[in-house]
Amino acid sequence: MSEAAPDLVIRGGNVVTPQGAMDADIAIGGEYISAVGAGLRKGKSEIDATGLTILPGLIDIHLHFNEPGRADWEGAATGSRALAAGGGALFFDMPLNSSPCTTNARNFDLKRAALEAASITDFALWGGLVPGNSGELAELADRGVVGFKAFLCDSGLAEFPRADDLTLYEGMKEAARLGLPVAVHAESEEITTRLARRIIDSGRHDIAAFLESRPVLAEVEAIARAGLLAREAGCKLHIVHISSGKGVAASLEARSLGTDISIETCPHYLLFTEDDLLRIGAIAKCTPPLRNNSERDALRASLLCGEIDMVGSDHSPCPPEMKERESFFEIWGGIAGVQWTLPALIDLGTDLPRLARLTATHGARRFGMERRGVVEAGSYADLALIDLSGSQMVREESLFQRHRNTPYLGMNLRGVVRKTVRRGDVIYSDGTITAETPGILVKPARNGNATSGTHA
Repeated sequence: MSEAAPDLVIRGGNVVTPQGAMDADIAIGGEYISAVGAGLRKGKSEIDATGLTILPGLIDIHLHFNEPGRADWEGAATGSRALAAGGGALFFDMPLNSSPCTTNARNFDLKRAALEAASITDFALWGGLVPGNSGELAELADRGVVGFKAFLCDSGLAEFPRADDLTLYEGMKEAARLGLPVAVHAESEEITTRLARRIIDSGRHDIAAFLESRPVLAEVEAIARAGLLAREAGCKLHIVHISSGKGVAASLEARSLGTDISIETCPHYLLFTEDDLLRIGAIAKCTPPLRNNSERDALRASLLCGEIDMVGSDHSPCPPEMKERESFFEIWGGIAGVQWTLPALIDLGTDLPRLARLTATHGARRFGMERRGVVEAGSYADLALIDLSGSQMVREESLFQRHRNTPYLGMNLRGVVRKTVRRGDVIYSDGTITAETPGILVKPARNGNATSGTHA
């Protein structure tokens, strides 16, 4: 009896595998890749990928789709479609800015239900680490969070207060016991709050004043402090959205001292500088803020030499009116860019194996999803088919996100996502969302007892 034909064969692409890029076909059976190689037999359906590069589907480890409660900022319906248009198959949603925040099991269940109802891509959830919820972390772990997020400075939301040092240390000890990492927004509350108050009291509230209130030193100090606490707690530490070359250096120093640390940055810190913030204005406000040319260039160098582990979009949108305030300090600090991570990194000249590691492989490994993030037999069929010879102008009409405000508008980026495959289904094709089934919750392996992320 002959073996059944593959459900789908993607033929003739340049496939980026863990062993390197090669011309090959990909056979898919159900949700999984069954074979990668030349001359694979005919499938029940086929895609001609001649001239295209095939990467593992992007895993966005850091974004905010704000459901439940703030879908008017960005919901999973629009956000996941933008992610799919950018080659993404899986995202990790942060515990804020949804309302309620994901700081206990009940709120996890509410968020899970909201995303299951709206998302076309698969998703995982971060839990929150805030004062008073250390007793909730075990239930969050049992629900399937990928880790716990803490702010070392004001988050901008009263319902998600910052973690003081004792909260952070005790939360890290519990996270270590549970076999999960802690992610931190690393900026010093002491430095940023006191500087901001001094500057505002002097009568200044413009863009330059805001930049002055959040120096690179605030990031470096917070990384060093978080590294020390994680080391003492025996906890895996993840530094989100590092904005500066000095921030990477501080993280590497913590690693050299024994901290189990992973390093994340975002496309906007690699592409833009504080001069762009002065030019573009509120749409480019984020925290930590965009840095000067020297720090941006050092960050790029760290990315291209392999010192940075992964790139997440930190897509953090808001309604347009929240970007319109007289005081720049009162404007919402978040950049919308979930659709442009791959083109941004391609435009920077990132080589293909490193691109796969930064946007998929390392995130899957770090957060316990080992059947994700690579193109090889036995892995989930999550794929991004990209035309590297093409380029695209970012226009309002090309955006799938809810609001049409992003600093990427008007940029011409190299690399056009032609198709996105999620667990064997084509969910995006040449400008059109084609998903027919919803995304699902993905849970991480924990404590080294399993080798792959598991579906709920």
